[in-house]
Amino acid sequence: MLHGRYQFLETVRVPIAVIGNLLFPALAMFFFVVPQQAVAQDPVAATAAVSQLGTFAVISACMFSFGAGVAEDRALPFDPFVRTLPAGVGPRMAGRVLNGIVWCFLALVPLVLIAALFTQASLSAGELLGGLGMVPVVAFVFLLLGLAIGYSLSAKSAIAVVQAVLFPLAFAGGLFMPPQIFPAWLEVASRALPTRAARDLVVQVTSGVPAYGLAVPVLAGWAAVFAALAVMAYRRDEGRRFH
Repeated sequence: MLHGRYQFLETVRVPIAVIGNLLFPALAMFFFVVPQQAVAQDPVAATAAVSQLGTFAVISACMFSFGAGVAEDRALPFDPFVRTLPAGVGPRMAGRVLNGIVWCFLALVPLVLIAALFTQASLSAGELLGGLGMVPVVAFVFLLLGLAIGYSLSAKSAIAVVQAVLFPLAFAGGLFMPPQIFPAWLEVASRALPTRAARDLVVQVTSGVPAYGLAVPVLAGWAAVFAALAVMAYRRDEGRRFH
């Protein structure tokens, strides 16, 4: 809790990081969904649109917090000292995860407000709880990818790689445009991506539109891959800097 509290305060002290985390998904909602009356005034379509942009907000928060954020922390003189404390990596990593998930929830607030004011999107109590429950699930998968990037690269390189990975995955995964309007080849290919699996599962929970059959195995498989990459990156960084 102490690590999570201080990491939250560190983020708050950089206003542009807070604004970027909260603003981009909300702007995408306001400019690309709200003007399309056929979508905004259809409860199912509007809810699905909010869900996929909410998925993007969670993934983006994780990628920047754990990818760029970890790389920036590694460049600070205080980081080697903290990593040599007797408490070990567990509490610090748990605090980082807690901080990241808090920002994932905060990133959804302006998005949900715009949806409530300007669209017909609606959720039952069960759908709301299901959607909230999917936030840490999606966050866990992509924070692992963020950690793999953050512990492998310098701060400048990590920011570029996060952007180069995040936006193609988001477009191809249907987080900006529903995969139903993709060309047939892209619709099929996108089913192998973690973003498409996450998007479809969140949309299923919140709007009842069924996900494709392999969404859960695909997301679990990518989680295992990202976990292996994160562990390898951390051990390599630890061995290079402390042995």
